Amino acid sequence: MIDTPRITQSAARQTACIPLTVPRAEIRNVMGPGCKELMDAIAAQGIEPAGPWFTYHRGMDPAIFDFEISIPVTTPVTPVGRVRPGQLRAATVARTVYHGPYEGLPGAWGEFEAWIAANGHKPAPDLWEFYSVGPESGDDAAKWRTELNRPLMV
Repeated sequence: MIDTPRITQSAARQTACIPLTVPRAEIRNVMGPGCKELMDAIAAQGIEPAGPWFTYHRGMDPAIFDFEISIPVTTPVTPVGRVRPGQLRAATVARTVYHGPYEGLPGAWGEFEAWIAANGHKPAPDLWEFYSVGPESGDDAAKWRTELNRPLMV
């Protein structure tokens, strides 16, 4: 389900983002429209993505998602609508890649968190997921790839 996790250094990255706080059950309703809004906003400003889109979660509350829909950029975005400039912080992270449909992400995170604990690491409260290969690549969800990143307390 997930690749063998590894510890690595993640560099700071400039982003364009839409901050959101929604009940967990609403996540599916906001992701697609939010991603489209973000992509349209940067395209209208002539900004190219500098990598795949991702979500940055400030913490993991079981009932509420407090997060940002984000895209790395090399040129600062001008605020428009809900789109804001942002930054993904530099951090020492545990990283793995999950292979499969988005519905399997909770199980993948559980497996990943177990690895982090079993290897003596203490996670920070935040995390992020890069959606490297997803529905835009085709209907075969087994081919989808999501990079899971969990900053570590060092």
